[in-house]
Amino acid sequence: MAAEERTGTEDLRTAPLEDIPGLLLSCGEAELRHLIENPSFDETHVCLLLERKDLPGSLIEEIAKRKTWRGIYRVRRSLAAHPHTPRLIAVRVLRDLHLMDLVRVSLLPASSGELRRLAEERVLVQLPQLPLGQRLMLARRGSARVAAGLILHGPENVARVALDNPFLNESQLLKTLSKQSLTARTVASVAKHEKWSKLINVRVVLLRHAHAPAGYASALASDLPRRDIEDLLGLTHLSAGIREELQQELARRDRQEQC
Repeated sequence: MAAEERTGTEDLRTAPLEDIPGLLLSCGEAELRHLIENPSFDETHVCLLLERKDLPGSLIEEIAKRKTWRGIYRVRRSLAAHPHTPRLIAVRVLRDLHLMDLVRVSLLPASSGELRRLAEERVLVQLPQLPLGQRLMLARRGSARVAAGLILHGPENVARVALDNPFLNESQLLKTLSKQSLTARTVASVAKHEKWSKLINVRVVLLRHAHAPAGYASALASDLPRRDIEDLLGLTHLSAGIREELQQELARRDRQEQC
């Protein structure tokens, strides 16, 4: 048995180049540890190996220790994307990723929540320096948090695109709408958006905003619970135009109830 094991180990370490891709798929962890010692095993094989989602963290750590492999960008990218990459290694390689690879990591369901947040943060800090074309691309394809950041920082045409981002959710949008630095044009874009303007929580936050568009107040107040309208009317900073529209909405309901 020992002789057979030695022979098997030696076979893996000396396997011909053309056999390695097949071995990557069929070998278990113990065999893979011998296979990566093969002189023909290169960065292409490393990336193929890292496509296996069943790799344990200990083997990934062994791969990451090799400076020759770790110095190659596509290997670092694969390490960042693997769900079992140990935390410290994943965080370290994340720092070197290009913009679109950061976006990819931020959207990977298998990535840890911490790693996705770190990837998003690295994208967000780059937003002010990005050209318009890249901002528009991120507005379409970025995560909910990135889309919300683009709505906040604009410009307006980018914010409008980000409102249609399929990953954007109500929670992120509400956080953005709570920022009084949001421009009046962007607030108006949300107020007339086919999807977001129908949500009660979004409508309430829009009406509370310093830049709430009076021209949309009637539509936003329509069908709001009376309690929400009364709470809004209790705000001291509410603009005269919004206040008037809300009072008219309550008066309209009172007339309907009397009929």
